[in-house]
Amino acid sequence: METVQPRRTLADRLGRRRWNWIQAYLFISPWLIGLFVFTVGPMVASLFLAFTNYRAIGTAEFTGLANLNRLVGDEYFWISLYNTSYYTFIGIPLFLITSLLYALLLNTKVRGISFYRTVYYLPSLMPAVANAIIWVWIFNPQFGFANAILQWLGLPPLGWFADPNLAKPSLIIMGLWGAGAQTLIFLAALQGVPQILYEAAYIDGANAWQRFFNITLPMLTPSIFFNLVVSIIASFQVFTTAYVATAGGPINSTLFYLLYLYRMAFESFWMGYASTLAWVLFLIILFFTFIQVKTSGLWVYYEGEG
Repeated sequence: METVQPRRTLADRLGRRRWNWIQAYLFISPWLIGLFVFTVGPMVASLFLAFTNYRAIGTAEFTGLANLNRLVGDEYFWISLYNTSYYTFIGIPLFLITSLLYALLLNTKVRGISFYRTVYYLPSLMPAVANAIIWVWIFNPQFGFANAILQWLGLPPLGWFADPNLAKPSLIIMGLWGAGAQTLIFLAALQGVPQILYEAAYIDGANAWQRFFNITLPMLTPSIFFNLVVSIIASFQVFTTAYVATAGGPINSTLFYLLYLYRMAFESFWMGYASTLAWVLFLIILFFTFIQVKTSGLWVYYEGEG
């Protein structure tokens, strides 16, 4: 009697391991296509345009390092870099300290703590444009809520966004209101600190400050490190608040780097020069991130490490 051979499937012909790899790549192909079309492709194109004189229409004329030479002598480039650095090195420490204080308050066991946590987190969910419009009204020099409070306290009104000396501090105060995301990370880290450490320290006679600086703060260093890296990256890319609230003024006091890049690319249509600005920003962020990662071993404590 003649035996019927089983029909070989495509997987048998290709081999089970190879077929598994093909299936895996098919499943992740939407992500891969998006990565190369919307991320890798534009990055390569902008790297090429950084060495050209391109005005959004016409052909790109290769100019070598001319855009870098223009960058060095560009007054507005240095103004935007200073404004962004001011916002980063003044604002980020305040953001982290405020977020940590919020988290310490929200980690207490009081009645209605879930309501308070929701209230503190909600501002971070507000759209950036709506947030900026609200603060423009609060800091209005004529009828703003902030000056109303100052006058009620017997203090002189301030110019806020209209004052070149106060515009950047006003934006930093505005950023403190939306510290809910960093607060949430700190709160999760606080709840992960083993209570046995506090009990042992309390038995040894450590007071509240000693327990905070010798237990709480070291155990929070991974969260502090994460918030620091993410916040610095975000601060170098601040755009919406300055664009809506001040449009870079007054007297370019809030002309941040990304806002200047936007003007070059989509108002003046210097696409080649804007690409150079974008890559310089990428290198600046990469440098600061590299420094933070390399120095993290000196102050970040992870459980289980020697």
